[in-house]
Amino acid sequence: MYRRPRSARETELLEKAKRLLPAGVRTPTFSPEHAIVVESARGARIRDVSGNEYIDYLLGSGPMLLGHAHPAVVRAVREALERGSTYLLLNEPAILLAEEIAQAVPCAEKVSLHNVGAEATSFAIRLARAYRKRDKILKFEGAFHGMSDWALLSTHWTREFAPLPHAVPNSAGIPEGVVRDVLIAPFNDLEATESLLERHRDELACVIVEPLQRTIAPVPGFLEGLREMTRRRDIPLVFDEVVTGFRLGLGGAQEYYGVVPDLCAIGKSLSGGHPIAALCGRAELMDRIDPARAGTSEYVRLSGTYSANPISAVAARATLAELRKPGAYERLFASGRTLMDALGRLLRDAGIPAQILGEPPAFEVFFADHEITDFRSSLRADRATHARFVECLLERGIVKAHEKFFLSLAHTEEDLATTIEAFEGAIGDLVRSRARGGVAGDAKAQIERGKA
Repeated sequence: MYRRPRSARETELLEKAKRLLPAGVRTPTFSPEHAIVVESARGARIRDVSGNEYIDYLLGSGPMLLGHAHPAVVRAVREALERGSTYLLLNEPAILLAEEIAQAVPCAEKVSLHNVGAEATSFAIRLARAYRKRDKILKFEGAFHGMSDWALLSTHWTREFAPLPHAVPNSAGIPEGVVRDVLIAPFNDLEATESLLERHRDELACVIVEPLQRTIAPVPGFLEGLREMTRRRDIPLVFDEVVTGFRLGLGGAQEYYGVVPDLCAIGKSLSGGHPIAALCGRAELMDRIDPARAGTSEYVRLSGTYSANPISAVAARATLAELRKPGAYERLFASGRTLMDALGRLLRDAGIPAQILGEPPAFEVFFADHEITDFRSSLRADRATHARFVECLLERGIVKAHEKFFLSLAHTEEDLATTIEAFEGAIGDLVRSRARGGVAGDAKAQIERGKA
């Protein structure tokens, strides 16, 4: 098995990380032996401190839609730094960015700028609770909305289940009262969702959904039905577009799927790699943030030291300028479709049951021969084979997230050809491993111990 060379310097840094960082060493696979310390990144490639180069489909978990160190973003940030880093006051870049978001995102009558997607989703919940004067929220099993207490319930890390709609904590330290205030529905199941909405309509503050849940696409009519049933009951519908916002198009998933929510959290692909996110939505809801309402029962406090930071705002504006260029999204989708088609074909030719799910700018392979439409059906896929596949790709110089391939505008035709060649080699490894009677390496044992 190929192992990339590791320098003494990288080994030393990894040991320091183990000793000093309580979260341990973050790796692109489940195996610590594949840990990487990144030295630099440019375009679609990253380089570790040992000098090894990789084609990057992790992209910082999605933000680098233009690729790393894009010249336009670097230039905009460099010039802005000469004018100061942050003010906690109104500034022109933030105002102009809010204007651009309002022009692009269908639901965005008004915009509030924040630091990360988790803030935006949590503030959306607070606004909805203030509007409805109710506490409970409904989310979908397997969805991930950030690191807030309410969000770390029944996420994609869930492996033990309670009967729906009861939530399952995915971390220690979450108060029981928070758990009781979150109801869980199965994604893509309108009948079950409407039953819950009707039963709890007088308790619910909102419904929050990833319109593309991780890489599970909505079945035809699901988002439309969700929109209709929440509107009829005057329950705000919140889209978490931290991943899909600007990745599926300038108008995000709501434009791509044709369904407009009441509130929407966006981030990642907007940012050009800098910490920024936005909450946007209907003026009736967003106006509760107005400080003129301070001291009233209607006022919702949203603030942060680095919110509307001018450096992040100019990076975001430079990113949007690139995304508005003719052909940008056509090229992004074409690149993703090339990889999806090639991976599906190679797996079929090898006789390995698999499905390629998601949309071209963000997709994943599930090693399964059954239909996957929600979180529980996704768990019946062969996770050990998937873990080994990710390892095999890394051994061939391809880095990806555990759960998806992110595409960027920086991925070239040469990158795609090299990636397809790596697909072929990795699938060959899987075939040989199966012939020996199992998945090679320690991926299966680690998954069974719950380290995935």
